[in-house]
Amino acid sequence: MDVQRPDFANTQQAFSHLSDAELRKATWLFRMVGRAGWVRVGKILLGWAQALRIPVGWALKPTIYAHFCGGESIAEADRTVARLAARGVKTILDYSAEGKEEEAELDAARDEVKAAIRAACGDARHGFSVFKVSGVASSQLLERVSAGEALSSTDRLAWERAQLRVADLCAAAAEGGVRIFIDAEESWLQPAIDELAEDQMARLNRGRTVVFTTVQLYRHDRLAYLQGLTARAQDAGFQVGVKLVRGAYMEKERARAAAAGLPSPIQPDKAATDRDYDAACDWCLAHREHVAFCSGSHNEDSQLRVCAGMAAAGMAPGDERVWFAQLLGMSDPISFNLAALGFNVAKYVPYGPMHEAIPYLIRRAEENTSVAGQTSRELDRLRAELRRRAQARGSVRSAARP
Repeated sequence: MDVQRPDFANTQQAFSHLSDAELRKATWLFRMVGRAGWVRVGKILLGWAQALRIPVGWALKPTIYAHFCGGESIAEADRTVARLAARGVKTILDYSAEGKEEEAELDAARDEVKAAIRAACGDARHGFSVFKVSGVASSQLLERVSAGEALSSTDRLAWERAQLRVADLCAAAAEGGVRIFIDAEESWLQPAIDELAEDQMARLNRGRTVVFTTVQLYRHDRLAYLQGLTARAQDAGFQVGVKLVRGAYMEKERARAAAAGLPSPIQPDKAATDRDYDAACDWCLAHREHVAFCSGSHNEDSQLRVCAGMAAAGMAPGDERVWFAQLLGMSDPISFNLAALGFNVAKYVPYGPMHEAIPYLIRRAEENTSVAGQTSRELDRLRAELRRRAQARGSVRSAARP
């Protein structure tokens, strides 16, 4: 099948949903997050503000929060959902809560994710639901389970409650006809998360793919994990759902390994990460009868490779076994140009109270400074569209002169 190659340099298509003022604000934001020193200082100041309960919403909400988040509630995020849907891009409502420890907090987070799942039920504007296991299970408990430690009776009860919360969310998605992502987290939590995700895939991915685990390819062992998961699923008779990402915890992972004197779980360099990411996409396409996947990447070359792979396999752009995803406020040239050609595209739309979103916003800023070329690519595209609009207005004025 001849699948049209997307043109990610088409800034008119990419940014038609943004006004000139919004484009200028986005340009300013990416200039700021591109400065590593500013990001480090901002992280420290935000940490102090949270610890001292100093209100910072007046500065964050109209700037970085408005750019990267949908709102403080599901209702407030609906404007963003509608705006994306008008351009053929679906939404992944992402309640930005993580790192909870108290049982009441974990139950409250589960209930909020269930509300997001209900909002997606029967609403074609939504592509997936999503949650972090650390939002519904104690990170300390996940670490102990992942390490294979013997659990106390208290921990065993807490682990049973965590399993029930995860099962509850996945069942709610299945009953509502909604796909659901289980996000990846730090390597010292991931074995427990893998266990939970595989249990739910084995239970619910029978005849359709509801539950999607997440594989971070900045880890040198995860391509092998994906291949092993595919084999286990084929033997057990269930479908694999997987979101492929490069990863978002690289600096933390390296620092922890160095402090503990342990081998780093991270790839030796970006080239190795890129190689495994592309190999994982190729693997999913080659095993498409058993695997549905989402290419969750801001890398243009990787997304073009997936498009080419779909064409070579005779797959239509809208084949439900392949999705593309990016974060709200980032890589619009990828998202909107793919959607214009009929590919399945969704944007993560984080929402939640301002204080809950601060860790997420810090990670977005750190990601833009640590990933080579990310900020410069964003800026180049934004500036190109501002120039294009200025030239278009100039041409109109010239044509109107007698």
